[in-house]
Amino acid sequence: MICRLAFALALSLPTLALAADSLSPDQLLERIRSERAAEVGAMAEREKAFLAERGEQARLLAAARAELDAQKAEAERLKAEFDRQAAQLAEQEKQLALRAGSFGELFAVVRQSAGDIAGQWQDSLLNVQYPERLARLGALAESNVLPSSEDLDGFWMTLLEDLAASGRVERVELPVVGADGRRATQPVLRVGTFSTFADSGFLRYDADAGELLVVPRQPAGDGLLKRYLQSGEALAELPVDPSRGTLLAQLQREPGLWDRVQQGGLVGWVILGLGVLGLCLAAWRMIYLAGVSRSVRAQLRDLGTPRDDNPLGRVIGVLGPKPQLADLETLELKLDEAILQETPPLERGQSLLKLFSAVAPLLGLLGTVTGMIVTFQAITQGGGGDSRLMADGISQALVTTVQGLVVAIPLLFLHALLAGRSKALVQLLEQQSAGLVALHLSGAPRRD
Repeated sequence: MICRLAFALALSLPTLALAADSLSPDQLLERIRSERAAEVGAMAEREKAFLAERGEQARLLAAARAELDAQKAEAERLKAEFDRQAAQLAEQEKQLALRAGSFGELFAVVRQSAGDIAGQWQDSLLNVQYPERLARLGALAESNVLPSSEDLDGFWMTLLEDLAASGRVERVELPVVGADGRRATQPVLRVGTFSTFADSGFLRYDADAGELLVVPRQPAGDGLLKRYLQSGEALAELPVDPSRGTLLAQLQREPGLWDRVQQGGLVGWVILGLGVLGLCLAAWRMIYLAGVSRSVRAQLRDLGTPRDDNPLGRVIGVLGPKPQLADLETLELKLDEAILQETPPLERGQSLLKLFSAVAPLLGLLGTVTGMIVTFQAITQGGGGDSRLMADGISQALVTTVQGLVVAIPLLFLHALLAGRSKALVQLLEQQSAGLVALHLSGAPRRD
């Protein structure tokens, strides 16, 4: 109380100091008394409010302590219940172990065996014919309870069923997905667990989809399959894939001729273009020389009547019906000039064909260099750990080399053949012209 009064006096001192100059001592004393009474009343109100709040705080504290005691009691009860159930579980497990005995080991063996066999049968062709067996093995492998006698019998029968089916060659009705993506049930010839055949050829088992697929690229052996289906004998030949579909899968990934051509890139297309152009040029010249040869042979049978539709007739026509034999040198020069005029048409296109045959290997070498550049770029960017990154460059390098050689070798043979034929025609012209000059000099009549 004394502290409160001192605090009130301390608050009122500035006000009193300000009013002391205008109030008398009695007035100042009266004012101090009134203000002190007001302050005492305010302090009493604050004290009353504090005492009321302290009671509420005590009540809340008592309620919280009661709630804590209740939670502690519940925790003790739950702990006792947990201990009781843990003891009961341990007793039940003990009784289970006593009752199971050796069946526990049998259960472990059965689960392990079922899981191993299910993993081995993932890629088996028999899954299409017996689709439920994998689900049965999976349920047995993941079971948490002891298998019943029916489960053990079913597991045993599944093994016997697979053993018997793997040794049979039979025709069954199974769903097949064709090359167009349509699924249809059709007769399928199954050879154990190795191969399956339909009327369209070999089938491949897709383990992910669990379906039989008609392979787009069929291997050799269609004739043996047809003869086997039509044969009524006890023994017959039949192609079998011993890898159980691995060889067929590799065959589908093997690039074909069109794929190889595309692997050559731009350089490969240029090489093939030169090859096609060279073959067309060689074919044109072969046809032309064949026609010239026929006309020359016809002229040889009638040398007395030269014609202008063949080189030999045009060369003979230079002599005329009555050549002037006194000027022999002039006559020979005319014949040589005529033969020289006939030689370029006979040898036309051969130099270009030879150029194509020489440029094709060089273009193949260019493709090899560009392919190796692509390979080194792939190694620089992705490292050499993944060979698939380098496959494009290596394929281009090898394919362009092969294309250059494949184009150059036939063009060289064609050039040699054309050069030989044209040279034979030129030699025939020279031979006949020399023979005609000799006949005119000897005065002998011409041979008809």
